[in-house]
Amino acid sequence: MLFYDSPNPAPNPRRVRIFAAEKGIELPSQEVSIPKREQKAPEYLGKNPRGQTPILELDDGTVIAESVAIMRYLEALHPEPAMFGTTPKEIAAIEMWSRRVEMILMSAVGAVWVNTHPFTAALPGRNAEWGEANRPRVADAFRFFDESLKNFEYLAGPDFSVADILLLTTADFADFVGCGMPDDCENLRGWHERVSARPSSKA
Repeated sequence: MLFYDSPNPAPNPRRVRIFAAEKGIELPSQEVSIPKREQKAPEYLGKNPRGQTPILELDDGTVIAESVAIMRYLEALHPEPAMFGTTPKEIAAIEMWSRRVEMILMSAVGAVWVNTHPFTAALPGRNAEWGEANRPRVADAFRFFDESLKNFEYLAGPDFSVADILLLTTADFADFVGCGMPDDCENLRGWHERVSARPSSKA
């Protein structure tokens, strides 16, 4: 298999790198430069018509796109340590929090990124007013997760999971975009320190 990766600050490839590091999986990889728009090259679009990274190409030519789908595939191959939960309750909780990260936080961060950041200035259809309108949504989302972590060490329960990976990579990307977590999010900042101290966070 071959993992088509992009370096930081791209959050989605980083999710998979952290996940693989937690499991001790070595993924043969090939870098795809987003600044050089290599993800829009015809050869790459033949593998992923969405023109985004990451993708995982299997030995039989099958291509798996979308970071969570790639992580689920790797989880099925390497079930230990379980990152998506093992009991029905754990699985549901991790899925719930993962979706909340995507829907509540990442969507708002993405709107700020696409519509206001200098790196995306050449994208068609930018709407700076809409981008700026999403900054309060980002702050509200961070405060939601801050309150959710008041009595928990990790987002979905007592153990580190894929939900924490999604929140970490999104929070760090938000900081890069210029809409990082508010100063008053003490619970969230404590969580961020804990998960950032894990060796996998450097992947």
